Amino acid sequence: MKSNYSRIFGLDLIRASAIILVVTSHITFLLFPTSDGIVITGVRVIGAIGVDLFFVLSGFLIGGILLKQLEQNKTNFSDLIAFWKRRWLRTVPNYMVVLMINVLVFFLLKEPLINDMGLYILFLQNIITAHPDFFTEAWSLSVEEYAYLLLPLVLYIFMAFLKKRSSTKLFLWTTIAIIFLGILLKINFYNTVNIHSYKEWSSLFRKVVVYRLDAIYIGFLLVYIFRKYRVICIAYRKILALIGLFIFFILHMCIAVFQMEPQTHLAFYVFVYLQLLVISLGMMFPYFIEVKLSWTWGRRTVEYVSTRSYAIYLINYSIVLLGIQRITDLKINGTGKVILFLVLTLLLSELLYKYVELPVLQYRDKKYER
Repeated sequence: MKSNYSRIFGLDLIRASAIILVVTSHITFLLFPTSDGIVITGVRVIGAIGVDLFFVLSGFLIGGILLKQLEQNKTNFSDLIAFWKRRWLRTVPNYMVVLMINVLVFFLLKEPLINDMGLYILFLQNIITAHPDFFTEAWSLSVEEYAYLLLPLVLYIFMAFLKKRSSTKLFLWTTIAIIFLGILLKINFYNTVNIHSYKEWSSLFRKVVVYRLDAIYIGFLLVYIFRKYRVICIAYRKILALIGLFIFFILHMCIAVFQMEPQTHLAFYVFVYLQLLVISLGMMFPYFIEVKLSWTWGRRTVEYVSTRSYAIYLINYSIVLLGIQRITDLKINGTGKVILFLVLTLLLSELLYKYVELPVLQYRDKKYER
């Protein structure tokens, strides 16, 4: 697809790295299906970090688009509708196709569908409760969809009533205000919910929309800071990246050394861990924005994985990995299953990208100006 804007290799590299982390963590379920040792657990946690990397990158990019729209005085509700339409055309078609494939697979296998399937159509399945055990990777799509619905709506309402205020300043303070409201919800969670395991915390907190919107909105704050202080951020990009790596390292060292689990250190996991994790990842973005690669094959490989990352994310687990696991009489070892998993993931993702995502994006870019 030809584009009227240039791709930023460093951001492609971040996106490609995120999906590689996710897929690598899923491979462990094929190689070591019954293992829960420290190394395997660590790899699976890295997969979860890949999703957080997607969140902060998405917030950084879409927050930047929203800021640019405000700077161009596109502050009418018609501009907001256009912003939403571009987002929905980017995310919803792939999601709906994979949702229908999941439903079809359940019918073919004569497995009962969950109750309230209709919630998936409006991304409501995990808005305030744990995500159902169906099309499980969809939890993160709900977080993204409501992040881009809620804050821009509140922002444009404020702008309608506060016409003399700077729209970019309103962007900043609206983002801070909604993050603060999220903290109040987390306080309520901390005071009312008993957690007995990491898995339970992940289900009841990490994958619930109202508690995870801040992962996107921290990306909004980061892009605001980057755009306002771009020269400083670029000049000190290596220092910022090192600080980010240090925070990332210290977070996980504390977890390992002090054996911090959600059931014993819930305050840390509710108020500190995910927030500092996202900030630490975002602090590396100024460095990556300036990364260049002259090796053509390597650059094209990164761009290929990056552009297919959304399709890979939707396809690799619920369709491919669980499909392989359902075939109980498959006569191949773990390595063979991994090869089959990777081949099918790449093939099906390419089909989804080529015949659904790409045509829709081409239509979107013709219909709605970037």
